[in-house]
Amino acid sequence: MPKFVIEREIAGAGKLPPKELQAISQKSCSVLREMGPQIQWIQSYVTDDKIYCVYVAPDEAAVRTHAQKGGFPANRVSRVRTIIDPTTAEAA
Repeated sequence: MPKFVIEREIAGAGKLPPKELQAISQKSCSVLREMGPQIQWIQSYVTDDKIYCVYVAPDEAAVRTHAQKGGFPANRVSRVRTIIDPTTAEAA
């Protein structure tokens, strides 16, 4: 199943209190349960003014539907083509 990185522009995201982040997470999980197991939230990274989310989904449309139903921005949705890490540098 394809993996996607979603860039969500949220001013002051890095200063959101834990209760607000919990509410956002709960809303996301609620929408995911409604949509079914074909779309999964892996994790998110909160920066000063953006949240970067990693999802597994059948296509970009499913990711955008989740954002719309949850009331979240999805300013940019990018499909992950491959993953690299320090072990990629090692000879095969």
